[in-house]
Amino acid sequence: MHFETSVDIAASPETVWKLLTDVERWPEMTASIDRVELLDKPFAVSSRARVHQPKIPAAVWTVTELTEGEAFTWESRSPGVTTTGVHALTRTGDGVTVRLTLDQKGPLAPLFGLLTGRLTRRYVTMEADGLKAKAEQA
Repeated sequence: MHFETSVDIAASPETVWKLLTDVERWPEMTASIDRVELLDKPFAVSSRARVHQPKIPAAVWTVTELTEGEAFTWESRSPGVTTTGVHALTRTGDGVTVRLTLDQKGPLAPLFGLLTGRLTRRYVTMEADGLKAKAEQA
């Protein structure tokens, strides 16, 4: 399964990046996340976070790539499925465009996509919209 959404945000790249990488505060931005526990601080490559979301089991995500102020990629593994999430900022004339991408691969990925694809797409969209609202009011 592949899903991607983007949102234009009228806020400074620094503001958006700070919100995006302060993962423990994500529940303040979206109802799609109940709780995030950053297991390794500071937020950097190899950091892990346990993300609790409604209707799905908690997952541990590991940061695999991070370009300060621009993008980070993290990955979560479960039996038969590896999920990769990319959070990328592109500077625009009056703010940034944020692109959120989610990919699921592995032998059980098609089944996961069938069972949770609709919910996953809704959650990723809620996260993008919540980030926009929070950044623009900051």
